[in-house]
Parts: sequence; structure tokens; C-alpha cells
Amino acid sequence: MTPAATGPQAPVTRFAVPGRIGVSERTASVWRTATLTEIRRETPRASTFRFAVPGWPGHVPGQHLMVRLTAGDGYTAQRHYSIASAPDDSGHIELTLDHVSDGEVSGWFHTVARPGDRIEMRGPLSGFFAWPGDRPALLLGAGSGVVPLMSMVRHHRARGLTLPLRLLVSARRPEDLIYAREYGAETTAVFTRSAPSGVPVGRMAAAHVAPLLAEQPAGGWEAYVCGSNSFAEHASRLLVAAGQPVERIRIERFG
Repeated sequence: MTPAATGPQAPVTRFAVPGRIGVSERTASVWRTATLTEIRRETPRASTFRFAVPGWPGHVPGQHLMVRLTAGDGYTAQRHYSIASAPDDSGHIELTLDHVSDGEVSGWFHTVARPGDRIEMRGPLSGFFAWPGDRPALLLGAGSGVVPLMSMVRHHRARGLTLPLRLLVSARRPEDLIYAREYGAETTAVFTRSAPSGVPVGRMAAAHVAPLLAEQPAGGWEAYVCGSNSFAEHASRLLVAAGQPVERIRIERFG
């Protein structure tokens, strides 16, 4: 089978908010041939796949794309995946994929794909969850839900932005924490099953969120929540309880 990627599936949003990024339907409808150039292991079950994409129109952090795999008999499989890399002019993008049990697309990537393989992709898609770096960002993610949020963190660093940005990321165990080597002072990691010595174990809680809402930056936060259905519900409730306006919460969920 010819290829596709990980990260959240097609986004479901609960709150309509201002600031949606415009998406060119014409640009987003064009299928482009992408060449896999590098594979990096992130965790025992997640890897990052880097692609060269001639003619890639560029993206805004938080956007996703569609990947299409085609088998020798003509059978195709399509999936939506978040873009992990920051926008740049290199003509490359990165996707970070979990190896999903029985996943025909993620299974191909994790067991068959090699540098030099070609796949089809189109995008970028959706302007709802995008963050162009124009306002303070409070990011909450769990598992592979951190993928589009990491695009935002990388963009913030690459552009040297001074706007406040904070990331709360949840993982079951330290070895399951995607991008663990890249996090800095902007990030707080929460572990639900086991944690390093001295770090409490448990779900993301009011104690993690409330302090960030108690001392907000000028203009307040734009909040982005990404993860499973249960995490998205839990995290959005924490935000609202801490005082975050519902119209300034953007949610992308999967599963």
C-alpha cells in the first residue's frame, strides 16, 4: 500500500470562536506527491515522519492535512492528521503517528514505510484550530493530542515570539511522552499512571490550570485543547471552572 499519518482524526469543535483562519478551498483540494525523507522514533509507539512536499503552500500551526494511500489493486485509504512541524520555507512537513492497533494507515507507516517512499497528501485544512502567533496561547494536550500543539510551540520558538505561551501535556508514563526531549520552561507534564520520583501521579487537575488563569497575560489566553473525547471534555471543564471564557476555547478531539 502507498502511504498516510497520526495525530487527531477529523476535528470536532464545540465552541464557535472568532479568529478562524481562512483556508483556500482550491489550494486544499490539490493532491501533492510527498516523499518520505526521515523517520524518528519518539516513544515505543509513536514516530515522526518527515516529508518533502513540492509545491506545499505552507500552513498555520494547528492545521491538519489529508493523507491518501493507494494499494496495488487500486484500493485507497484516507486519513486526517495534524501537522507537527512549524511553518517554514523548506518544503518539508512532519507528521507524528501513533501505531494504532489494527490501523491500516498507521500500521503501514510503522511496519512498511521507508525513506524514499511516496504518498499523496492535500491541505492544509481547517482554520478553526490554527494559531498564527497573534495572541497568548494556553495549550492542553494528552497523548498524540500534543501533535498540533507542538507545531505551535515550535513556531513560537522559531519566530522568537514574546507573546506568552504555556503547554500542559498529559501522558500515561514518562516513556509515553511524545517530544519529551524538546520541552522547555513553557511546558508542564502530567503523568496518569507512573511518574519520575517526586512527581505526583494523577489526571490533569485544577491545580495545574487555575494558576495560569489567575494571572493571565494582557488580553487573556486563547485556549487550545486536543486529545481524546474524554480528555477534551475534562480539560475544557477545568478551563471553564478556572474562568476561561467558553468562546475562547478551541477543541480538537479524536477517538
